[in-house]
Amino acid sequence: MLGPRGPECADPPCPSDAARAVHRGDDEGRCALLEPDRRVTRWLVTAGEPEITRAGRSVEPATALGPVRVRRTR
Repeated sequence: MLGPRGPECADPPCPSDAARAVHRGDDEGRCALLEPDRRVTRWLVTAGEPEITRAGRSVEPATALGPVRVRRTR
């Protein structure tokens, strides 16, 4: 998820990007993947890998609600 992305992707990825990449069907199936993906993202954050951001600011995984982005820790 944090690997190289095309030049059209200026923002860090979000969990829905990963769900969209894995599921090529309707939105209902993709939406079913969002919470498991967010769970894995929170687990990675607690392991010290990436950080979760909201509006460009780092947020705690347990309190991150709504749209979030994932970026490498600085």
